[in-house]
Amino acid sequence: MAPDADEIDDSEARHLADDLRGVSRLAIGAVTGVTDVVEAMHRTIAGVAPPIGKSRGTRTRGIAGFVYRGVRGVTKLVGAGLEAALDLAAPLLGPAPTHPARESFQAALNGVFGDHLAATGNPLAIPMQWRRQGRVLTLCRDVLAQALPAPSPHLLLLIHGLCMSDHQWRRGEHDHGEKLAAELGLDAVYLRYNSGRKVAENGRELAGLIDALMAAWPVPVESLTLLGHSMGGLVARSAIDVAESDGAAWRPHLCTLITLGTPHQGAPLERAGHFADRLLTLSPYSAPIARLGGSRSAGIRDLRHGHVRPAGPRGERQPVRLPQGVSCHAIAATRTAAGSSARLRSDGLVPVASALGHHKRIPHALAFPPENQHLVAACDHFGLLGDPRVHDILRRVLIEGTSAAG
Repeated sequence: MAPDADEIDDSEARHLADDLRGVSRLAIGAVTGVTDVVEAMHRTIAGVAPPIGKSRGTRTRGIAGFVYRGVRGVTKLVGAGLEAALDLAAPLLGPAPTHPARESFQAALNGVFGDHLAATGNPLAIPMQWRRQGRVLTLCRDVLAQALPAPSPHLLLLIHGLCMSDHQWRRGEHDHGEKLAAELGLDAVYLRYNSGRKVAENGRELAGLIDALMAAWPVPVESLTLLGHSMGGLVARSAIDVAESDGAAWRPHLCTLITLGTPHQGAPLERAGHFADRLLTLSPYSAPIARLGGSRSAGIRDLRHGHVRPAGPRGERQPVRLPQGVSCHAIAATRTAAGSSARLRSDGLVPVASALGHHKRIPHALAFPPENQHLVAACDHFGLLGDPRVHDILRRVLIEGTSAAG
């Protein structure tokens, strides 16, 4: 079904010049960053530093220093020239295309560099927003009442994972949210957000955005369900934690929390990346290269241990329990075939134990009831988004949740 025009927020309109401006800023920043890395390596090699230990500095002197300063200066001038040209050309370039492929690319870019994009005001940074059928919802009661002739008092809020967007809940012809809405008479609303920001930052903003959605919804909301895939489950838990500490109006309406392949206890790939960065910093010859690895977003780094709250003074994870009075479910996948005697490992990205909240230390272990821990065999991380077995679990859980709310 095509989205109603009244559902579209004016903020969704974008100009092609904004996209080009965002890409040019990234390119200029990349050239400057690589120049800094090369100069740091040049300085270390020229200074004949010991193989292990700290670098003696990152800047060269003399003619070499003049050359590197010249490269940075010219790069900044090129960047300023591109900005000026795009300002002049903006009226001629027209609006940017709103194709799902473009939004998927933008989502991936935000996942990797999203904190940098947000901090620098880059036009490619994704603002957090509610969407339906790929279009932005205007959080105004009158507008929503016109766009939704039969709004449901039961809301299913879907929160995507790292480097993804609301479009990627659809796998082929299947979309968990759309199908559940049709089967159970609820309304599915999708979050789109910058997954490269810290999980706690996104959680705090989401808590406020749920309040805004509740206030604008055309009928009184009786039940809320949060469904998060991968990082989305961490963002959902973070929003609930903020809502509880702030006494948010929507928290008493929360009935169900469901996470799909969420790295509650961290993801091995990010741990490996962090370990590699630490190794590179041991030598002044490789330390400059560590900057490249360190440029990955704060959101990715949060996946090392599954941060939900801001990290402690030494970067340690702050434990967050599951919310009380909420039906909490964890769905994990394993690529191991059903009935196999092989050890259950992971869905390719997240270990089964992490997705189910298991941890050796009690403060960090999540007490999902055994009957609420669901394992899907012969399925990978992204297969969770389209597997009919997952849909059956979601349907059963939501029927129980709406019955309890009613």
